[in-house]
Parts: sequence; C-alpha cells; structure tokens
Amino acid sequence: MLFPTLSSLLVSVSGVQGQSNVSEIPFYGRSPPVYPSPEGNGTTSPAWTAAYFKARSIVSQMTLEEKSNVTYGHTGPCVGQTGAVPRLGVPELCFADAPDGIRGQEFVSAFPAGIHLGATFDRQLMYAYGKALGDEYRGQGIHVALGPFIGPIGRIARGGRNWEGLGSDPFLAGIGGGEITKGIQDAGVISTPKHWLFNEQEFRRRESSLGEAMSSNVDDRTTHELYAWPFMNALRAGAGSVMCSYQRANDSYGCQNSKLMNGILKTELGFEGFIVSDWGAQHSGVASANAGLDVVMPNAAFWGANLTTAVGNGSVTLERLEDMATRLLAAHYFIGQDEDFPENGVYPYNVEHPINDVRHDHATLIRQIGAAGHVLVKNVNNTLPLKKPRFLNIFGYDADVKASPWNNPTRYGGGYEENFGWNTLNGTMITAGGSGGSTPPYVISPFKAIQDRIIADRGILRWDFWGLTPTVYANADACLVFINAYASESFDRTSLTDDFSDQLVNNVASNCSNTIVVVHSAGPRVVDAWIDNPNITACIFAGLPGQESGHSLVDVLYGDMNPSGRLPYTVGKKESDYGHFLNSTIDFSYFPQDDYTEGLYIDYRHFDAHNITPRFEFGYGLSYTSFQLSNISVSSTGADTRPFPPSEVPIVQGGHPWLWEVLYTVHTTVTNTGEIAGAEVVQLYVEIPNAPARQLRGFERVYVEPGETVVVKFDLTRRDLSIWDVVAQQWELQPGSYHLFVGASSRDVKLTGLVEV
Repeated sequence: MLFPTLSSLLVSVSGVQGQSNVSEIPFYGRSPPVYPSPEGNGTTSPAWTAAYFKARSIVSQMTLEEKSNVTYGHTGPCVGQTGAVPRLGVPELCFADAPDGIRGQEFVSAFPAGIHLGATFDRQLMYAYGKALGDEYRGQGIHVALGPFIGPIGRIARGGRNWEGLGSDPFLAGIGGGEITKGIQDAGVISTPKHWLFNEQEFRRRESSLGEAMSSNVDDRTTHELYAWPFMNALRAGAGSVMCSYQRANDSYGCQNSKLMNGILKTELGFEGFIVSDWGAQHSGVASANAGLDVVMPNAAFWGANLTTAVGNGSVTLERLEDMATRLLAAHYFIGQDEDFPENGVYPYNVEHPINDVRHDHATLIRQIGAAGHVLVKNVNNTLPLKKPRFLNIFGYDADVKASPWNNPTRYGGGYEENFGWNTLNGTMITAGGSGGSTPPYVISPFKAIQDRIIADRGILRWDFWGLTPTVYANADACLVFINAYASESFDRTSLTDDFSDQLVNNVASNCSNTIVVVHSAGPRVVDAWIDNPNITACIFAGLPGQESGHSLVDVLYGDMNPSGRLPYTVGKKESDYGHFLNSTIDFSYFPQDDYTEGLYIDYRHFDAHNITPRFEFGYGLSYTSFQLSNISVSSTGADTRPFPPSEVPIVQGGHPWLWEVLYTVHTTVTNTGEIAGAEVVQLYVEIPNAPARQLRGFERVYVEPGETVVVKFDLTRRDLSIWDVVAQQWELQPGSYHLFVGASSRDVKLTGLVEV
C-alpha cells in the first residue's frame, strides 16, 4: 500500500484549514497504538541491502544474551557505548556529543553552533560543516555522532536549546539537517538526527518530584508538515540513527510512543536504522521495545536481563529483539565501519593519554562559516565596513574571554557539569550551554582580533569591558559595544533582553555618535530599547560563531567578507509580539500539558497570520552592496501530478519516493547593482492552498560580482507543494493556484509567480 493507513485508529476529519480546531484533529492529546514494530528490510538502496544481509548473518549467530547485550549502553570512555560481541567481530560502538564539535575532548575543533550555520542559508557550507565534523569524529574512533540537531525547531522563542538547531523553519532545518547528515556519513560516521519529536521546551522536559514530564499535544497534520518535516531530509540523506526525546507526546513518553516510532518513523518514512533513547529517556522495558526503541542509553535501564526474560515469556518477541540488533549493526555496516575504522581515542580530561589531533585545517572553514553567519541588521550611511580606523573604543563584557568585573577568567575545562558555554556577563560567547556545547582548543575573541588588526594598521585601542560609566575618547573613529544573550539545555531563557546590557548600549551611545553594537545571541534578542537611537549606526547579530569568533567578526567589520547572513528566526519589536510562543508552558500539575493549538503557525507564520510587524523578519539581513531580482519564470518538469501515485511504489528512507520528485522549476536572475562583490540569499516562499500564507520552499546563496547577473534556479518537489491529508493518511497535492514569492526575506518580496496544479 502506498501510505500505511491508520484511519481506523483515528478520528476522521476533513478540510483542515488555517488554524485548526484541535478538538476535531486525529490523535490530538492522545497517541494511538501502532503495532507491531516494523522489521527493517534494507530495501532503500543496494548499500542498505548489503548492510542488512551482513547484519542478519551476524545476528543469526548470536546467543540471546549477545543480542540483548548490543541493545543497551555499557560503562566506558564515551558518552555511551553499546556492548561488544568479540567472537563475531562486533565492537563496542562509541557514541559522543555534540552537534557542533566533540565535547570534552582535546585537539578537536569548536564549530559554529547550529543556529549560526542556519544563518548562512548556504547548502554547500552546511555539507562542508557536516563533513569536517564527521572527519573529526571518525579520527577519534567515534562511531555515532549525536547530531545534527533539528528538534526543537524553535517553537518557543525563549527555548533553552533553540541555538543547537538551524532555525525556526522546517524547510531551512530540513535542508541543513540533510546536508549535515550526508557530510557526517560521507566521513564514515553514523549521524543521529535528534530529537524525535516535539521536545520544544526545557521546563519539565523530564519527570521530576512534581510529576511526569510535559506532554506536547500535537495534531496529525502539524506533526507531519512542521515537526517531522526536517527529519525527512535527514532520512533521505541516509541517516543511520535517530534519537527519541525526553518529554511525553500526546500523553505517551517519546521513547515508547508507538505512533511516532513504529507508525511515522519506521513505516511512513521507511527508516532503516536504529532508534536510540536520549540519555535516561526510557520509562519502561516491554512497552518501549514493542513501541520501536532499539537501543537504550546510557545503561541497561529496564532492559538487560529483563529484556531476555521478556523475550522468554513472550512479552517481547524474539523477532523484535533480533530487529533491534540487526538495525544497529546494519547502520554500522552501511557506513562501512567494519573496515579500517580507527581505534577509540576518547579519554577523560583527567587521564593522561596520547595526543590525537583531528582538527586538520578546519579552523579555516570555521572562520568562513562564522563570517557567513553574521547578520548585519543596521548600517546607517555605510558605517560599515570600517575604513582602516586608527582609533577604536571597545566596550562590553562580551568582547574578550576574561571580561567579568571581578577579573575572573571565563570558566573553562573539566566535565559536562562545568558547562562549556559562556554565561551572560562572563566573557565572549562562542557556544552555549549543555550537551550541545563545544570544546574549543582556543578562542579568538573579538578583542584579540580587533587588536591584531589595529596593531597592523598602527592604530590605538581603548577598552572598558564593564562600561558602567564609559569613557569615550573624542578622537575615536567608532565605539564598539559587545553584549550577548545566553541559553542552555535544562532551562529556558527568562527574557529576550536584559536591562544591564540595554543600559550598557545606551550609556555608550549617549556619549558616542558612531556606536556599533555586536550581539552574540543564542536566539531571538529584542533590541528596541536602543536600535532606533540615532547614535547607533550599525548592529550585527553575531550568533555563536565557534573558536574563530573574533576573526570571523573582523572579516565582516573590515569588509574582507561582505556580510550575507540572514536571520533564521524572527526578531519582534517587543516580547509580547511572540504571544504564547514567548515562554515555555508552566504547568505544575502531576500530568502537565502543552497544547499546540496554533498548529502550523509559529515564528514568521505567526507574525504574518496576526499582522504583527516584526523588528527584523525571518530571512532578513543587509549587505555592503545592492542587488536586484528580476525575470521570474516557472516551468513544469512534466512529472506526474496525479493526487494518488501508484500503490506498488515501495517506501524508502524519507517517505514515498514520489514526494522527492521535482514537479516545477522556478528561475530568476540576481544582479549586483553595487560597487563591491558579495553574496545574496535569494529566497522562495509559496502560498499553498489551505495553509499559511507564505512558507519557505527554496533558498540559494549566490556570489555575484559588481555588474554581474546570475541565474538562480529553485526546484519545487511534490512534498514542497503538498499538505498532509489526515483522512487519507497521505500527502496530498491539491488542485488549485499556488502563489510564489521571490525576495530577500519573508517580507521583502521582489517578484511574484504562479503555479497551477
């Protein structure tokens, strides 16, 4: 059958449009059972077929205890590792954080965070990022990289982990997630897109003394079109593993939710690899096994001897256990890790060990991505780029790595409990907190990089890292103010601004008529307390750029690289603009509930639907040059657009293969009408019938010389134009008019077009 039909388990509803009536939507607030767990079969590709053949051969020779042994975590040097079967040549598989660099190790790189990479809107850089990251993991003998991070997508503006992902749009997150996955696995490491699914806030994400974890209650259509969407790209790219989440989903814990794992991931989306629990996210033994969980971390938890007992008494079938082991080994063989894989090079920081430098020339790439992800949001009268200034004033706690008023060095080193992020008011911020934080081998701070440039230009600096009563020098060409906005796993942000930082900016601006503000931010940061001050002539959202932070910034400040970063989220004028998306849901009941009543309308879709004018919209960013878009054209590829493709076509990883067929191509031209070369990010938005007014469905970052015209092409697939039909339980391409919008942001539309289906 084309798409597995589960309508007998669901409440039928038709004509879901706009902001849905959740009381009528299938499985909103509850999760229907989907059993049994589908067995992996390796039909996606010849490579998967060969991997499954080898895995089944090995598993068939294992004892019951050996099969169980590879399904759970064992003590060792890695964040987690599976059990080994030495007699059959099955090694322990090493799992490690993080999605932006190997956490807690030496001689590894600290890459820009996911939100910074998303701001590049550059597919090539996204792939290069994944490949370089994968090379370092493989070099350290790590089999499984716990990334990319594509969930949470950023529903809650103050969400503590939004910075780990690529932005608040499923298309952007999907393209990035797919490219990173491909890069990691091309390097010979298993990619683990996470978290599946709905882990959109940190407050009560886990069970506690207050009661059970928060339940994210999401309807069927929103599940598919918004939250599962980016995972489809990662699966299409061949992801060998997926991590399930901590919180409950429609009142069923994520790592024992049969609808999400058996129904959507393993059946609808044809997932061939293994599902691993987040660390400590298992809440039952038999139920999680039958619901589709394959590997539990970091220890046996409810499995181990209990799992073999369950198989013995029939609570879990032998076939289910064998499928768990087969899926794990198939991913291992699919990536080719059974041949010439390096020895494990992961060690605790307090144990002397051999030096294994896996960084290669990744600092160059990190610097390039860092610069490409800087978003220029204000630039009055061409304040930037700086024109070889001889005298600069620098202010703010975020300028250097040793910047607190008590002259304490930034906390650094040790284990996870010490948090490798830089907290607000305690130094420059290149990453943020929790398991997604990186471990830099060094940090090039903004102060260091600017000082080096000033020295080369035989200039002078004056600085005040606290800036309570700033001393502004009359001869200074400009005043640079550095502030940040921190976030971390385990808690959500309490504000999208802070009074101290706002006052710092205003104090400097009141004394300096050429004030440039640089914000290192883990997500949206409200700036209306000062952005319209006429003395503030430029502002850069500098994201979380990794170890080469200062170099990347100076490349942009001095014009060595023309800024092309675009905001991967919406910046409101005030916090209340985000409505109920501002805060995590605060519920102190024993069974807390978070109802996603907004359906598809988050971030810029929310602002558009409620006619709220943002300060800076999704996709916004300035350049040092100017561009003109012209000549939009739309053509059909001739692909079949019938509503229901033939049922005999087999599902592959990522869903039905017809979803990925290109139906239409859109061409436009971009001309650099300015005087310097630079990159423009051309964006395509589509108005799909019975859906949000505009949804991102294409972007290309194109480099254009002055006076040059470049043709930009967008491919529109069946999935890009489809909605999820909750009655038919399949993707539907609706007859009708699809309006196209090509421009420089979600609101800066330059050209319009039309597709008639």
